[in-house]
Amino acid sequence: MHAQHMLSALEQARRAQAAGEVPVGAVIVRNGEVIAAAHNEREALGDPTAHAEVLAIRRAAERLGRRRLSDCTMYVTLEPCPMCAGAVVMAQMGCVYYGAADARAGCAGSVYALPEDPAFGRRIPCMGGLLEQECTELLGTFFEERRG
Repeated sequence: MHAQHMLSALEQARRAQAAGEVPVGAVIVRNGEVIAAAHNEREALGDPTAHAEVLAIRRAAERLGRRRLSDCTMYVTLEPCPMCAGAVVMAQMGCVYYGAADARAGCAGSVYALPEDPAFGRRIPCMGGLLEQECTELLGTFFEERRG
């Protein structure tokens, strides 16, 4: 079941890539149902905060009519950055699964584990490596093509 949801996040990442965005996709699931999906839209919206995770959180909160998403799980193709990890904490997400680790800016375990830091109150479990190869390859291909 986890792999199925990460495949949905990968489909979102492919949409981002097709639009010229960094290929990151996220889905939020509640009771086995995808309630929100998003991909990076920073270029399209001219908005530095339009990361897949933030957009998915906004859509899930709107759909549920509440800001707390403690009964939801996020699947995202790349480990959340500091901003997105903070958004996960503020949304009180139930847990997060990510595909590719981000050794440069990952804040769900690689550089720092912000959602699991007890200083922020509730600990939000984050597990990496779900369909890691597929997620890493998609990002790698995108950046190789951009470098030309």
